[in-house]
Amino acid sequence: MPHIPFRGAFTALITPFRDGAVDEDAFVALVERQIAGGIHGLVPVGTTGETSTLSHDEHKRVVELCVKTARGRVPVIAGAGSNATAESIDLARYAKSVGADAVLVVAPYYNRPSQEGIYRHYEAINDAVQIPIVTYNVPGRTVADISNETLERLSKLPNVVGIKDATSDLTRISIQRLTCGDDWVMLSGDDPTGLGYMAHGGHGCISVTSNVAPDAVSAFYAACLNKDYDTALYWQDRLIRLHKALFLDASPSPTKFALAQLGLCSEEVRLPIAPCSDAVKPQILAAMRDAGLINS
Repeated sequence: MPHIPFRGAFTALITPFRDGAVDEDAFVALVERQIAGGIHGLVPVGTTGETSTLSHDEHKRVVELCVKTARGRVPVIAGAGSNATAESIDLARYAKSVGADAVLVVAPYYNRPSQEGIYRHYEAINDAVQIPIVTYNVPGRTVADISNETLERLSKLPNVVGIKDATSDLTRISIQRLTCGDDWVMLSGDDPTGLGYMAHGGHGCISVTSNVAPDAVSAFYAACLNKDYDTALYWQDRLIRLHKALFLDASPSPTKFALAQLGLCSEEVRLPIAPCSDAVKPQILAAMRDAGLINS
């Protein structure tokens, strides 16, 4: 069997705010809840963590706090993405200095690099920092799409270990299994298609839904890893409406609304993300009931 360092359900953690500042106490409590819920790993300061609106100092503080709270109980893959390669290198160096297990690096956004530019971006980080790098492909947000051919090239770099794939294109994973090697880590970035992703040979997911339902999401991925697809289908059916509901408004505002209903943090987000719309709140509450999170 190949050695896959990151397997199962990893939570793309929200960053809770209170009165405009990072709510560190709420963040620590959220991390503890994730670990108690059986989650397999943590991913601070990604898209769901509103990293694009955090200052560099806030970003680094959240990474440090996550690593200190986890205390090695589960791996931490720290967000280190940027559309400036030098900035990604700085964030990756910091993540390594505080003990993160890996970094998650999104394809460079806004400047629309070529495939060669994308390759060189990751190559520069690979050469600058000795830490495992998980690529992150989400062209719906970045415009840049990391092609399978580029991923094959990247898989040959010693520190680039895998991908978070949020394209929803399940054919890509079969190609990557054939071209990127047995140790290539394949994590879904799309909760609703997680069952198909795992059936195609995936190793887990970096999940938004697990912020709200860590027990259920970790049970789902444990079942998938055990090839127990009857149990996995049970959890899929229980979670599918929640997966969809948490994207009825700009993420992570629905997730923060759901967590606020559980008394875990405020609903506060940072502009340009607006608070969750009143129009979709009933659907989120209904999905939470379906998932067994609330009774009324």
